[in-house]
Amino acid sequence: MLTAPAPVFAAPAAAAVQAPAERPRPHAVVIGSGFGGLAAAVRLGARGWRVTVLEALPEPGGRARVHRQDGFTFDAGPTVITAPFLLEELWALCGRRLADDVDLRPVSPFYRVRFDDGTLFDYSGDVAAMEAEVERLAPGEVPGYRRFLAASEAIFKVGFEQLAHVPFSRWTDMAKVLPQLLQLEGWRTVYGLACKHVQSPKLRMVLTFQSLLVGGNPFATTSVYCLIAFLERRWGVHFPIGGTGRLVQGLVGLIEGQGNVVRCGTPVAEILAERGAAAGVRLQSGERIAADIVVSNADSATTYRRLLPGVQRRRWTDARIAKARYSMSLFVWYFGTRRQYPDVAHHTIALGPRYRGLLDDIFERKQLARDFSLYLHRPTATDPSLAPPGCDAFYVLSPVPHLQSGTDWSQQAELYRQAVQARLEETLLPGLGVALCSSRVTTPQHFQDELGSFRGAAFGLEPVLTQSAWFRPHNQSEELRHLYLVGAGTHPGAGLPGVLSSARILDTVVPDARAFHARTA
Repeated sequence: MLTAPAPVFAAPAAAAVQAPAERPRPHAVVIGSGFGGLAAAVRLGARGWRVTVLEALPEPGGRARVHRQDGFTFDAGPTVITAPFLLEELWALCGRRLADDVDLRPVSPFYRVRFDDGTLFDYSGDVAAMEAEVERLAPGEVPGYRRFLAASEAIFKVGFEQLAHVPFSRWTDMAKVLPQLLQLEGWRTVYGLACKHVQSPKLRMVLTFQSLLVGGNPFATTSVYCLIAFLERRWGVHFPIGGTGRLVQGLVGLIEGQGNVVRCGTPVAEILAERGAAAGVRLQSGERIAADIVVSNADSATTYRRLLPGVQRRRWTDARIAKARYSMSLFVWYFGTRRQYPDVAHHTIALGPRYRGLLDDIFERKQLARDFSLYLHRPTATDPSLAPPGCDAFYVLSPVPHLQSGTDWSQQAELYRQAVQARLEETLLPGLGVALCSSRVTTPQHFQDELGSFRGAAFGLEPVLTQSAWFRPHNQSEELRHLYLVGAGTHPGAGLPGVLSSARILDTVVPDARAFHARTA
């Protein structure tokens, strides 16, 4: 570039002064592309961070990945979408609307509950319809049902609105809310709170099965999780056209639109540490990626046991992790039929002959029972495009013990699948054996080997009171500075609202990019 000559009266020329180069944006590495990891990446990107998401599987989504075979689309993981405002927030951070990319449809009824004797109960958000269903199922119990819902709303206003986005990094955070939790009877179990208000055994089941959707035994899970009943009524239950994989694709699109990167097929072997702080990761390929912070969306037990080999852990030692209580696992059968079952709802809870006894087998005795309760998902009730014309797509989920049961799933998987098929054929899907045209299964062994879930526990730590809030692995790691945790294994817990809220907590514990530079200058 040409410059004008210096005037003759100027002082002797000095070296040209250059403006200081702008520092590159600080770099965040996110391990895992489940909903927690993707939401964390969007939030960090919106706050000025350069983000790299690393996913071990060949495609994004983690437990929310998609299986496509024989013309069918099977969502592998979460299918009950609640609190959609948490998703809308992520799109808004990128200057977009969720509706720009995802067609989210309300589902009604939320669930159809089928009892072992064939009795049906349609669980919905319609106040009058619900009270009519309660009266039909359990005459005289509507006043108790109303009291239960009032308790659910009170718990929601504290447990979700006030606490779901609080990091609980210090024990004093827990001490501040303990009086409120005691006043709301958080010491009771989910089932115990239902028993306080209603007498009908069937209605108690209707009001408590939802804790199983976040990995909790209603006979042991803190009654704080009764907030789910009000949360569902307030925002409804939804399903995206194209399947929940559309949400994953949409979030990946937001991340890439921010100029950030999602890399699949890149399993992480180690979180690198320097001077007591996370400094990047080493991939299994040997590649090292430097980072200013690391966010782990991997299972919290696996993060600490496997990814920090050089770190002396003070709180989450191997011994403590081994002694903790873990959620149940899942046996999931994905299948397609060459005919349709129009009388089957989108979400069906098919309860077996036992309730507490079965849950004791799963959570306490850790033995694989001969009977089972099932969650049957028929997404083609809302979106027929997920199956070939004239066909239906399904998955059926059976809660089972995690791998401490000692079950050899290489031997048991097909036998168990056949038993589930027989149960469905005699209850909800007549002629299923003849109609089958596509099939695949996921077992607790897959949860451990493919998804990195300690002991194959599908939801991480069991959500009992002594493993909730401050007692869970913290969002801001206690073991290493600049290491953060999101997902089901940290606060506030499993379920899509919990996982998305764990990413929201990063806004509190991670400074934005400019502030981080100022701190480290």
